[in-house]
Amino acid sequence: QVQPVESGGGLVQAGGSLRLSCAASGRTFSSYVMGWFRQAPGKEHEFVAAITWGGSAQLYADSVKGRFTISRDNAKNTVYLQMNSLKPEDTAVYYCAAAGAFDSASDFEAYDYWGQGTQVTVSS
Repeated sequence: QVQPVESGGGLVQAGGSLRLSCAASGRTFSSYVMGWFRQAPGKEHEFVAAITWGGSAQLYADSVKGRFTISRDNAKNTVYLQMNSLKPEDTAVYYCAAAGAFDSASDFEAYDYWGQGTQVTVSS
């Protein structure tokens, strides 16, 4: 099992950058696909990005492709989301989650373990 804990959210102006971190407890972190989702007020959870166990492959939502980068450091049990060129529509609570397989990495239902979320607010 892993227990993700997100950090790094905050308030930023449009065009700015933030880096989210997700530290996961548990000795099996490297056995999990890690993903980021977000949820804006009144909306469903939206897939953002995912990364394979060793970090060799990533998957991105079209809405963030070219602006966001997901990475992981298995020695630190941490996954990151570098967010550049932020837009007001990126405002949401961002969640880190762990899944067992990459073939359904964009599927909310594929993830077994979730963090509490961190708020990202982008002002125009």
